[in-house]
Amino acid sequence: MSMPLPLFLAGPILRRTTKTEICVWAVTSSPLNADFLLYEKDSDIPFFRASFKSQKQIQLGTQCFVVFAHFSNAQLSQHSSHRDEIADKNIGYFETDTPLAYDILSQEHSLLTDIDGLLYDGEKRPSFIISSRAENLAHGSCRHPHHHCDDALVALDTKYDALAIDERADMLIMGGDQIYADDVCGPMMFAIRQAITRLGLYDQEIDDETITHCSQLALNLTPLYGRSDTLPKTTINHGLIKRLLKAGPEPIFSSRTTDNHLISFNEFIAMYLLVWSPSLWATIPLPEANAIAGLSDENKARWTSEKNELTHFCAGLKQVRRLFAHIPTYMIFDDHDITDDFNLTVGWERAVYDSPFAQSIITNGMLGYFFCQGWGNDPDAFDDNFWRTITRFVAEPTPSTLNDATQLIHHFERWHYTLPTTPKVVVIDTRTRRWRSESSNNKPSGLMDWESLMDFQQDVINANAVVVVSPAPMFGVKFIETLQRIVTMCGQPLATDSENWMAHPGSANALLNIFKHPKTPKNFVILSGDVHYSFAYDIRLRFRKGSPRIWQITCSGFRNTFPEPYLSIFEWFDRKLFWPGSPLNVFTRRKRMRIERRRPDNGCSRYLVNKSAVGEVLLNPDGSPAKIGLLTGTGEQVAFTPCEEMPSKTYVSTSDSVTRD
Repeated sequence: MSMPLPLFLAGPILRRTTKTEICVWAVTSSPLNADFLLYEKDSDIPFFRASFKSQKQIQLGTQCFVVFAHFSNAQLSQHSSHRDEIADKNIGYFETDTPLAYDILSQEHSLLTDIDGLLYDGEKRPSFIISSRAENLAHGSCRHPHHHCDDALVALDTKYDALAIDERADMLIMGGDQIYADDVCGPMMFAIRQAITRLGLYDQEIDDETITHCSQLALNLTPLYGRSDTLPKTTINHGLIKRLLKAGPEPIFSSRTTDNHLISFNEFIAMYLLVWSPSLWATIPLPEANAIAGLSDENKARWTSEKNELTHFCAGLKQVRRLFAHIPTYMIFDDHDITDDFNLTVGWERAVYDSPFAQSIITNGMLGYFFCQGWGNDPDAFDDNFWRTITRFVAEPTPSTLNDATQLIHHFERWHYTLPTTPKVVVIDTRTRRWRSESSNNKPSGLMDWESLMDFQQDVINANAVVVVSPAPMFGVKFIETLQRIVTMCGQPLATDSENWMAHPGSANALLNIFKHPKTPKNFVILSGDVHYSFAYDIRLRFRKGSPRIWQITCSGFRNTFPEPYLSIFEWFDRKLFWPGSPLNVFTRRKRMRIERRRPDNGCSRYLVNKSAVGEVLLNPDGSPAKIGLLTGTGEQVAFTPCEEMPSKTYVSTSDSVTRD
């Protein structure tokens, strides 16, 4: 007999929190008939109470309800039955910069006390602060469940358990790859399929000759490690030689790990629940390899290795859930949230839109992103037409309603958002509004097109300082960017993920011109991830008085690292080939920039840190960094120190400089 499901399958997660709104996301096994209450930190009398019954709750299965709770400051004075309990000084706006606590009550019983380990030591309720300033930022990306390293979000939660509430970050910014839809290990796929059955997630019709319903993806019909042949293929990107040889179709999805690629909408939803919460794992025991029918000896060994890593990952989920319940959390997608190389080239896009099956997978991934990530960043971005279209699909997941959702998603242009803090936080979308190459199907698209770059300029213009969240670094490692450019010239941009900002001349020049604009902010802090290593640069424009100060701060991944020894080799070549006097600098689009690389204080001579980590940034009142650091998955604190502050023994000669280009 299976274990009964808890009420909260995932969450609660604090999302957008400002003086005018508080957003809470959760997934429950039954409708959430309860009230949301706010308290001053040490008070037992709530100053705000609102019902979840009036909030959007979308049913995705017989025992799966996604809760989108958007509480407005306008509700503060509307609760006549509790007016005597509400402090008049709070009416008007939610209090900022002061400790608060919240609870979820049903018949005056706290539902949060039923969630094991949700509270920090000494708490009666989850506590948080609505910060008017963005001065203490935690950030990063790339959380790969079965990678061989520790989860840095667990380390961050452990750190916060010992800190006062006002010492925690103002917000947690997750810059992409919150899931790896294109790299799902066998045990995770087993759990996903079990979760779909357990929750009764609705089946979906698919417009494909091979798979007509997503129920055909069940493990007895589509075995583990067997999806690569099921995924769509194309001949659209074949060059002249392949066309002459009449080569057969090749996979549209370019990831090398598509054996268990997510396909259906319910699979995307199930994976989010499994990477953000321990609740479902308690009801889904993972068997040993010998108990899985049809596995080859090779895949049995693979299963055992993956299960060990996944078990380690799951052990930290209780802490990750606690972290999300206490820190306002913001997200943006990158390629692995959908599939590797998502919209990287025009040819890739053409192949996807020429295949209804491929387009279905992309739309399912984007809908999964909206349900589990996108809504909470900026609920006001989604109008009634958006909700009508997606709820029609959820209620009747057919090719027709999915096509309507596809058209909606394809033309939607508000995944980016800003936060009204000081300094302003501007989160950009670098996946759906690409500057497409006009000369070749196989040249990388720019990460943002002209219109989106102009929108970005309007978001930052006239501000004194700004924090920009770009999933991919705006200023990366020159040697790696050059290597990607060479591979692209050979017609294989997908082989090296050639998606850096400088890969497309139009978007690169437009971006640099934004930094040159006379009304641009004086201080730019750029937070990035994506690359699976961490670094920090100090950047100024050459040949210009009053240049803005720019800091490129990259942290990646939360649970991922770059393969060694490749990163060490790439960094060595970067030092040797792109030292300040190197003639190769003439051929880079960054030659107008003066870049100083910061060294980490971890006792290593390298400036790239190849460890799982969460970035920690403290800002001065003028928006410049007071501290740039990392908290690694093992709990090690690393600071990126400006070159002039480093001990003399860490300096290098000009001929082997790693401090400037």
